[in-house]
Amino acid sequence: MFRWRLAPGGYATRRQLGARGLRPGGQEVAAQLERPRRRRGPLVAYLYRIGLAQPVRPMTPGRWAALAKANAARRICPQCRTDAGYVMPASLGTCVPCAYPDPSHAVRSA
Repeated sequence: MFRWRLAPGGYATRRQLGARGLRPGGQEVAAQLERPRRRRGPLVAYLYRIGLAQPVRPMTPGRWAALAKANAARRICPQCRTDAGYVMPASLGTCVPCAYPDPSHAVRSA
């Protein structure tokens, strides 16, 4: 376990490995990095050995298709069934017009 900014070279977090085009590749966590905080527990980052890391697997056409389908599903409103043009917020669960309908556009019955 190392204190914040005192880890030796040769270690990286998952995010740092990803920035280099690497992945942990099944290796166990090699070390921990702790950043102390006031009034709360410390922030912990897990470190992996850069020398044991493997290259990131390339995206296959099937994986690209699955990712595109998942992203498209996040854009379709479950209430009005239209493509919102953006990823809908999980807090709303629907597109903004469905979540906050405009009362001036409501159809009035006589």
